[in-house]
Amino acid sequence: MAALRVWGPNLSRLRVRFDGSDTDLERGDDGFWTGPDLAAGTDYWLLLDDSDETLPDPGSRWQPDGVHGPSRVYDQDAFAWHDRDWKGRDLTAAVVYEMHIATFTEDATFDGAISRLDELVELGVTHLEVLPVNGVNGVWNWGYDGVDWYAVHEPIGGPDGFKRFVDAAHVRGLAVVLDVVYNHLGPSGNYLPKFGPIFKAGRNTWGDLIDVENPGVRRFVLDNALMWLRDYHVDALRLDAVHALQDDSPQHILAQLADEVAALQKSVGRPLTLIAESDLNDPMMITPESDGGRGMDAQWDDDVHHALHALLTGERQGYYVDFGSLEVLAKTLTRAFLHDGTYSTFRERVHGAPIDPKKQHGWQFVVCLQDHDQVGNRAVGDRLPEITSPDRLRIGAVLLLTAPFTPMLWMGEEWAASTRWPFFTSHPEPDLAKATAEGRVQEFASHGWDVSQMIDPQDPEAYRTAILNWSERTEGDHARVLRLYTQLIALRAAEPDLHGTDLTKTSVDYDEDAQWIVVHRGGFRIAANLSDEQVRLPVHGPELVLATGAARFDNGALLLGPQSAAIVRLTTR
Repeated sequence: MAALRVWGPNLSRLRVRFDGSDTDLERGDDGFWTGPDLAAGTDYWLLLDDSDETLPDPGSRWQPDGVHGPSRVYDQDAFAWHDRDWKGRDLTAAVVYEMHIATFTEDATFDGAISRLDELVELGVTHLEVLPVNGVNGVWNWGYDGVDWYAVHEPIGGPDGFKRFVDAAHVRGLAVVLDVVYNHLGPSGNYLPKFGPIFKAGRNTWGDLIDVENPGVRRFVLDNALMWLRDYHVDALRLDAVHALQDDSPQHILAQLADEVAALQKSVGRPLTLIAESDLNDPMMITPESDGGRGMDAQWDDDVHHALHALLTGERQGYYVDFGSLEVLAKTLTRAFLHDGTYSTFRERVHGAPIDPKKQHGWQFVVCLQDHDQVGNRAVGDRLPEITSPDRLRIGAVLLLTAPFTPMLWMGEEWAASTRWPFFTSHPEPDLAKATAEGRVQEFASHGWDVSQMIDPQDPEAYRTAILNWSERTEGDHARVLRLYTQLIALRAAEPDLHGTDLTKTSVDYDEDAQWIVVHRGGFRIAANLSDEQVRLPVHGPELVLATGAARFDNGALLLGPQSAAIVRLTTR
């Protein structure tokens, strides 16, 4: 049995309808209403004020019939966990694997994803970052149109399915990071405005601003974050686009979240991590609140991605305009951001703030070669193997997985997956579907992409073509790329100099004209030659640990073949 608790500060009356009868709920001083104890599995509707219109509970834990259907009581304590011995994992020495459940396997469910976890263990990753799983209208979606923040999308397995996934990951030694979205709500099935002042004046890129300054709204957000960490045993939250959370409260909502998660961490006895996706390029995000920061543990760092991508592909459109040189790559590999108080041509203004490498640790910056945004926000969703050469792809893998940051892979990257991952939706409403498709074309065109080949996101093929083809991972060059990623991850895990993230101990040499770069990581040198000629580098050691092309020592120097990378150990173990 569970007592209903419903947020509804705008309401003068609130009733629950179940088993053919209506019962009034009692209003509390905090804007939440409490009602009768309902048995697990009971379907119910809510009736607002004196209306006879039935609505689902916006804080429902279970929406088996979708966002417009009745809510169902869910017993959080009924699931039989097997992760009793799980001690958790923080981000130090981590390798993150980002995944979208509905396109990770043909099965398109949590159970389907569980069937592939052993391959990820063999790969050597430590954390699984799952794109949003909360309730969204339609069958397939990226997850960022969620409206039922507390419910797990039923088509991919519902609440028990997600718990099975987390449980299975933990049994295999894998931590789970959940992507959560508090900066906007999706366009279909959002009943929250009927219950209370969820929005405030103004809009961000994705929709109306969430009023996190309102105490009730703030509590609704904070309780949701704590629920995933506590009730679903999730190890970390990736907070979507936190720069879109406008909060002038005495304590910013992120800082309050950090405080409450720290308290929960003590209670559950395992590490709980908060990772902010922020466009601000500001170490304030990972600075403790006591020093004027937001208190996040880590943040995404797009500048490292942009530096690698532009260098490997030659693309300079849109936000890549300031990237693409070895000088830029050298800066991002040692100082995390290119724009750290410098002029951003794409933004047409000075942007960012510098980090202090003596205070900020490399593991606090999550970096990638590919992710759902950087692939899916291309006009046709083409992955890196389509837009650069196999040799340069290997160079990128070496540079990413030996960098002093927390590397993140995008599902399928480890075998150079050929499947595209375009933007896709399944909005049932024709007008919304049309508006989504038109808006996407305008957005892509403004970023300089060629939209002539873009697939309609509502076309079912946009979704179907995004599903990974697992059979290709054992074939030809796909298998060779998989071996490289596995070797690199194992090497990173085994060598403290390579998984160490003290930014003061990383330095870079490069030659812009000759197109080579050498990264100094303790007793290792990571060399990359992006030219079409062999280069002679001032690197010599007792061991050539790994090379993606021709490489050998010659009279105190490393001869490195064209379009290749090598890892050299300078000292013995």
